[in-house]
Amino acid sequence: MRSLECLVSPDGSLFTHDRAAQVEIVVPVRDEERDLGPSIRRLAAYLSTRFPFRAVVTIADNGSTDRTWAVARALAAEFDAVRTVHLDQSGRGRALRSVWSASDADVLAYMDVDLSTDLNALLPLVAPLLSGHSDLAIGTRLARGARVVRGPRREVISRCYNMLLHATLGAGFSDAQCGFKAIRADKARLLLPLTRDTGWFFDSELLVLAERAGLRIHEVPVDWVDDPDSRVKVVATALADLRGIARLRWGLSRGTIRVPRLGGRVPPGRPGEPARRGGLYRQLARFLAVGVASTLAYVVLYLGLRTGLSAQLANAISLLATALLNTAVNRRFTFGIRGRPDLARHQAQGLLAFGAGLALTSGALAALHAVAAHPARATEVTVLVLANLLATAIRFVIYRHWVFRRRRAAPAANPTGPALRSVDATVLTFHTKNGQH
Repeated sequence: MRSLECLVSPDGSLFTHDRAAQVEIVVPVRDEERDLGPSIRRLAAYLSTRFPFRAVVTIADNGSTDRTWAVARALAAEFDAVRTVHLDQSGRGRALRSVWSASDADVLAYMDVDLSTDLNALLPLVAPLLSGHSDLAIGTRLARGARVVRGPRREVISRCYNMLLHATLGAGFSDAQCGFKAIRADKARLLLPLTRDTGWFFDSELLVLAERAGLRIHEVPVDWVDDPDSRVKVVATALADLRGIARLRWGLSRGTIRVPRLGGRVPPGRPGEPARRGGLYRQLARFLAVGVASTLAYVVLYLGLRTGLSAQLANAISLLATALLNTAVNRRFTFGIRGRPDLARHQAQGLLAFGAGLALTSGALAALHAVAAHPARATEVTVLVLANLLATAIRFVIYRHWVFRRRRAAPAANPTGPALRSVDATVLTFHTKNGQH
């Protein structure tokens, strides 16, 4: 017989929980009254017929304003293995941290309510965690063997976002955004207090912290079909992710975020291992990777700001924000410079690259608006991206030959200099006093 108990999550929400469950699967939802029922029934059917471990599903309603909570309660009454928790505030990260923190299951998982990921990947996801082989597991759409159906826009955004994580935070995992992840409960209890994000950046933050802690991350290539009716607001989510990356990068570099050592040695490229400065081609490849991610961030910022600002002002703000980030990332990732020495000087010199980019993009915008009084947003973005390509080439030259150029070490002291001559004089005086010349 299963043992049910009432638990109080950190935010005060009351919900029942199955102590016998080996795996708890959280489905965060907000205003999903239409898709919730069919998805949970499909998931419950899979768990009861094809999943060999004891599992419980927790529907975490975070701030719904439609009938989602009523539907969730009805599903909990319909299925023994379905539980519900209600949070007044929205946020996927808030919902996951709340439920996971109160769970007694051995493995904690979550998946998106649209079930875009094929459920056949669930067993390969959690089995290595239950066996003790791995500490955290993620579904990946970007590794060999994954089969993905989605539009080119989302494909480009996803790849650029993960590239930005690799460049700014040294991440080694392939896909941070796939809504299909699991973690051992004992590791979650140690890492969850370190997380701060309450939204979409939560699982990216958790992955970075886990990797920094030396935990083993298992990746499962998945079959994934994009939901054409996704509620994700791309621009707002991208801006929130950029803020999360900046906050996490700042905290880790300044030491305000301290990650405990929970696993083996630090993976390659993490703090604690010597940085290596590559040759021209290696630097160029890394610089281009950072450039692609920076350009995507620039475009997202520009489109977000352009709704309320003029084209020139939106361009200047977006360019300044991404230029500072670009300098910081290239300093560490492309040119292998770590630590705080010369950091302020590098950023100050990097502003020259910003000035060149601002001049080129502002000039391109002025020329465009001289030709067309009200150009389309797509035309503006195209012109700005082309101008940024030229600015990128200039930036690489400035970085390589001035900002991050190796400074020659000061010449060593002359071994026959004043100090040694002083010793010789002392010896000579000694011999003279003893009658030796």
